[in-house]
Amino acid sequence: MAAPVAAMDFDDILKEIGEFGRYQRVNYLLICLPVLFAAANSLSYVFTAGIPKYRCRIEECDDAEQPQFQTEWLDYAIPGKRDKHGYFTPNDTCLRYATNYNYSETSMQQHWNPQWQRPQECNASMFLPQQPQRCQQFVYDVGDHTIVQDWQLTCKENTWKLAFVGTTHFAGLVIGTAMFGYLADRFGRKNIFLFCTIFMGLTGIAQALAWDYMSFLVFALLNAVGTSGVYPLAFIIGVEMVGPRKREMTSIVLNYFYAVGEALVGLAAWLLTNWKHLQYALSIPPLFFVVYFWLVPESVRWLLARNEHEKAGAIIRRAAHVNQRELSLELMASFKQQHLEAAEGKQKLPMEQQERQIWTAIKQVFASSSLIWRYTTLLFIWAVNAIVFYGLSLNSTNLSGNKYLNFALVCLVEIPGYTLAWLCLRKLGRRLALSGSLMLCAVTCAASGYMTSGANWLITTLFLLGKLGITSSFAVIYTYTAEMMPTVIRSGGVGVMSTFARFGAMLAPFVPLLGSYYEPLPLLLFGGVSLVAAILSLLLPETFHRKLPDTVAEAIALSKNSEIDPVIANNSTSTDSQQNESII
Repeated sequence: MAAPVAAMDFDDILKEIGEFGRYQRVNYLLICLPVLFAAANSLSYVFTAGIPKYRCRIEECDDAEQPQFQTEWLDYAIPGKRDKHGYFTPNDTCLRYATNYNYSETSMQQHWNPQWQRPQECNASMFLPQQPQRCQQFVYDVGDHTIVQDWQLTCKENTWKLAFVGTTHFAGLVIGTAMFGYLADRFGRKNIFLFCTIFMGLTGIAQALAWDYMSFLVFALLNAVGTSGVYPLAFIIGVEMVGPRKREMTSIVLNYFYAVGEALVGLAAWLLTNWKHLQYALSIPPLFFVVYFWLVPESVRWLLARNEHEKAGAIIRRAAHVNQRELSLELMASFKQQHLEAAEGKQKLPMEQQERQIWTAIKQVFASSSLIWRYTTLLFIWAVNAIVFYGLSLNSTNLSGNKYLNFALVCLVEIPGYTLAWLCLRKLGRRLALSGSLMLCAVTCAASGYMTSGANWLITTLFLLGKLGITSSFAVIYTYTAEMMPTVIRSGGVGVMSTFARFGAMLAPFVPLLGSYYEPLPLLLFGGVSLVAAILSLLLPETFHRKLPDTVAEAIALSKNSEIDPVIANNSTSTDSQQNESII
């Protein structure tokens, strides 16, 4: 006799067809590939809107056809200084010394050849160091070609425009995150995943075709909207296609792909110095993922939730065939029973009742002073994580040495960061894992900020350790937050925290600009706010080996030092797997 409908859960089905067989492995790899380009598009503005090296053009001395960025006479014409290697750096990229018009005609004639367009040799007598003035034309170093050259976004008064590109990007992420979660529940994971991927590619190409700064901003916003849906939906599809024991693995590996995608931006920018060529390289390949419409299946869990059992059954039979598994008669009978009951309209979800439960829980949260304090603290920690995480990525191009290599290393260090979070969550618990990760970031950022004149390798190492710490913290805060939320508002609660963090991330592009006033200030700021967050996190309740709160009352009770349930402790592995399903 067929099993009851409720008895046949998709996790039970996965035990028959394989929790992570060949079918799932191939499809998981396919959905990970667009994540590479989503990560690359999310940070491409670091180089497309980057500030190239430039100085004032000195008409009296520079060659009219091919001016050189570095010359011997720059000390006479531009306020600045040379390092120990003789490399000249202007104090202000838009200042030069005024021309000495009292320079005697006799002296001019000594250095002037009528066949030339300028004096044969520039010297200190030609300029007035006590009279710096603004310049209107510039000489750029060989290499980077960004939107600065195309639209003359030079000098300090335009620096905010370059930082605002990053802010616009994060604004697009907020819009897309709020929109595509709902659309994926309504129209299917695969359809919205493909739409986001193609839309990301098209708007990325449009950025390269932008005709001015404002059009570039509009396309950057739209590109971020599309990018925002690729990673979350890839995560959902990946988690929903595997069994409980493999969910942690799928979330971690997806983060690895994301980190590699970010690092690829540095490599691509190193090879393609023109910002348009870089934008094309990152945006055209995603268009080929349109073939996923025929290659990647829809989420079986979503189909079952929509009572589309016939489509779900076809995918399950295909998976069983590829995995070389046999489906039981009980499973097939259960599918037929579910399909018949869905057709008769017997399976209906009490949506109105669920909505009433959600609003009741929200009211109870606002009525509890302890929960208000707890969630306000979490909001602050989320904002700190976002500002520091993205701020360090943006600030990496200001480190000494090869900025492309530095950027790639700062991105790749996220891989051990996620691994560290996974280990700390299991060994130290949630509270110490979060506080320790933030403390590591605080100490190393502050030390790196103060060591501005030390060995480059040491500064870079400290910087990388700071990024490792904040990456670990970001991974921990997802799990920790989910475990402090009542079940009825857990998904929405984590979503609110994540959205608030993205609002905080809008400030990240402006933080590196503080370095123009005091060089260590950005890193000292990152270290300071991380330290405050590390201290505040110690005031939060520990949730490790504690039952997930189903009600608001149980969430409040987390603050009490109750004994750990031995049954939960013995099943921590499976518990952690279930918890990670709802975090990232």
